[in-house]
Amino acid sequence: MQKEKRYYPYSKYLFETFGTKVYKITLDGGFNCPNRDGTISSGGCIFCDEVGSYSRCASDNLSVAQQIKSSIEHLSAQFKAKKFIAYFQSFSNTYANLEKLQKTYDEAFCDDRIVGISIGTRPDCVDDNKLDLIKTYKNPWIEYGLQSANDETLKLINRGHDYECFKNAVIETKKRGIKVCAHIILGFENETKEMMLNTAKKLAELNIDGIKIHMLTVLADSPLYKKYSQKPFYLMDMEQYCEIVCDILELLPKTTTIQRIAGTGFSETTIAPKWVNRRFEILNMIDKIMVQRNSYQGEKYSP
Repeated sequence: MQKEKRYYPYSKYLFETFGTKVYKITLDGGFNCPNRDGTISSGGCIFCDEVGSYSRCASDNLSVAQQIKSSIEHLSAQFKAKKFIAYFQSFSNTYANLEKLQKTYDEAFCDDRIVGISIGTRPDCVDDNKLDLIKTYKNPWIEYGLQSANDETLKLINRGHDYECFKNAVIETKKRGIKVCAHIILGFENETKEMMLNTAKKLAELNIDGIKIHMLTVLADSPLYKKYSQKPFYLMDMEQYCEIVCDILELLPKTTTIQRIAGTGFSETTIAPKWVNRRFEILNMIDKIMVQRNSYQGEKYSP
């Protein structure tokens, strides 16, 4: 039997909500990003590689419905899965007109076993009409890339928006009953530990519904790799990362779902740090630190 975590895993939230294990189906909706096509700036975010950073949606030009069908067949056979979330991951999945968005999102519900939708995007790629559309779907989530609440950092990484833009998007999204998951990255070369924790505190103030925490990773074909190859800069080791993750967990509300604190990584494109691919070691170390501290998520949260 799996030990109870000292934080609130997204998997637990899904089981409590749907009464069974729910699997996320990663989808490629064929969207682009305004920070890659020249609308905002050239070059995109410095950490993002050619396929959308941290994402590998191998659609092979399949339609959304075909991707859903293929994934359900595989997950049902391997894990006897019965319910699924349609997750639009790569690039900015609200970066299109309403007609295209509705057609794409509708297609994701081509199977009755799809019980919700999660849409990854940027906070500057939503408006009232898009949010009003998204709220009409079953169990909607929007995943906003923030990366840092420090505007100086957002400029440094060529993000193309500031923290106020993110904050306003979260407020408008939550007004409509759409749940929000924020993505943040730890380890930017200009950021101190206090700055990283300040990002967590600001998310706690917004009573964020979910969070994904990433370690800054130098990926091949990213602008960050060019910079790193010319002059390597310091990247946190695994223990430092895990310690700060635990600090962040203590600051967040107990109701915030922890959707990612370690990933499987992509060894073929990961330049540094190599330890980010050691998912289970990272998770085990985080558990160990929380036990050593006798600490829990939300312990230092102040509404």
